[in-house]
Amino acid sequence: MKFDDKALFSDMIRLLLCCCLLGLGACRPTRLLPLPKSNPSAGGAVFYQQAFAMGWAARDSFILQQLQAASIPSFLRKLVPVRVTIPSEPKPVEVTFFVSPDYLSVGNDQDWARVSLTAKGAAQALSMLDCFAPTPRLIDLIYRQAKVKLAPVPLFAHRDSTPVMWHHHLIIEGQRKQRKGLIAGIKKDIVFVNAKGDSVMGNRVGIYGWHKTDAVPIQPFYQGHVWWYTDYSHGLRLVSRRVKVGRKWTNVEALLRDTILRASLF
Repeated sequence: MKFDDKALFSDMIRLLLCCCLLGLGACRPTRLLPLPKSNPSAGGAVFYQQAFAMGWAARDSFILQQLQAASIPSFLRKLVPVRVTIPSEPKPVEVTFFVSPDYLSVGNDQDWARVSLTAKGAAQALSMLDCFAPTPRLIDLIYRQAKVKLAPVPLFAHRDSTPVMWHHHLIIEGQRKQRKGLIAGIKKDIVFVNAKGDSVMGNRVGIYGWHKTDAVPIQPFYQGHVWWYTDYSHGLRLVSRRVKVGRKWTNVEALLRDTILRASLF
């Protein structure tokens, strides 16, 4: 196509740029988990049927196999932004984290279920997905910015059994009533770093959260359980290692090294 009218050509370019900018402004920034397209062959109900009699070791291995096979619902792959503003001179800085809208789950879009991992299993999953587990401060931020806030439902018998994990998932789904968006208040989060960079002891699992509707967590930070303990109330929230500071991309390690930006985590 040949343009003889330079003014018309300039107007078309300006119009195209405006459309692009409007499109960018209308889109919420998201990141995707580094997984291929979801595997439609295995569902959440099937997973729990097969894992029914498994102990923690076999269940951990089975969950990791599901992740490697990309048996994860597509909605969980679309991370959503959680923002925090840090006081700074000459002006405040906005840090944007990208978190999974729900806790780690296996299955497909029609049939999926939340799962619980041990601390070491969670560490393997996070490494596989290029993510980290949230700190207590970040867990509080996620709760405040969540679109769907549900009341915790404690259970008391056979807490670490696979059937109770499946039962708890079904209870949450009954509460959720198909509402979509960032969800919180349904699990205690696995935590690897508590405050000021202090790591959870290597032979322990750190947990925090399970906020009530008054935004107060049932579970203060706690690392009394051995690393292989997990129960129906434990969940793994995925947080991308890639974060944005203002408009620039960086990583969580850079935040930890920065005396000002680390306030976004602690």
